[in-house]
Amino acid sequence: MKLIRYGEPNQEKTGVLIDDVAYDTSAFGEDYNERFFETDGLNRLQEFVDSNEGKLERIPEGSRLGSPFARPSKIVCIGLNYADHARETNAKVPTEPVIFFKATTALTGPNDNIVIPKNSVKTDWEVELAFVIGKKASYVNEAEAMDYVAGYCLHNDVSEREFQLERGGTWDKGKGCDTFAPIGPFLATKDEIADIDNLRLWLKVNGVMMQDGNTSNFIFKIPHLVSYLSQFMTLLPGDVISTGTPAGVGLGFDPPVYLKPGDVVELGIEGLGVSKQNVKAYA
Repeated sequence: MKLIRYGEPNQEKTGVLIDDVAYDTSAFGEDYNERFFETDGLNRLQEFVDSNEGKLERIPEGSRLGSPFARPSKIVCIGLNYADHARETNAKVPTEPVIFFKATTALTGPNDNIVIPKNSVKTDWEVELAFVIGKKASYVNEAEAMDYVAGYCLHNDVSEREFQLERGGTWDKGKGCDTFAPIGPFLATKDEIADIDNLRLWLKVNGVMMQDGNTSNFIFKIPHLVSYLSQFMTLLPGDVISTGTPAGVGLGFDPPVYLKPGDVVELGIEGLGVSKQNVKAYA
């Protein structure tokens, strides 16, 4: 299945994509949230969709898409998970996953605006594959780790490099600004993706290709990430894990190139759709 949420911010309704057509599932009676995933919601939703075949209402074309799931308990990100990105930022290739968090208030729909924060001059882009946890995970064995994954989605890990790297402390302050986590257009269940370790992911700014990578170049693959993270924290149903970005971020250029008001960012992952964000100044 491919899950979507649509409508005005904070008033989203649920839906599904079937053969690229969007259908409303409000009658299912649940949001796609922690409780939904915790209570076998994906299978229950599939049963609902199957039993209502031909009866679901189409969602009006042009409807705003929200994040394909409600605000999770946490958004955990993995830094420097592609060797080429580590090299372009003059960082050492990590021997263990680098962990940071994005504020859940950064979460937006896939085509919502990116707002450059106050006093920012180094707002950057990062196309990433994200996955969503399907059931509570604590001290998980790597061999069983994929049993805890509900599905996959497209994520732009927007980053303010001065806040992240030049202001002291951890990376988090440059990662969690409002609008810095556009996710979607949809959440694809695992069965929708034949080989998660061989997907092209790309990003353009103003029509110019900046990033063009493949998940085959992960340093740490998804089973290892689930197991590793679960040694340090409990992962709850609906939690989002973002797996890192390939080379081509603005920070990696000489001189660096950063987003400015009026720019347009487009990104996509094979099998997980595309998204588009207009860049606006903070007002």
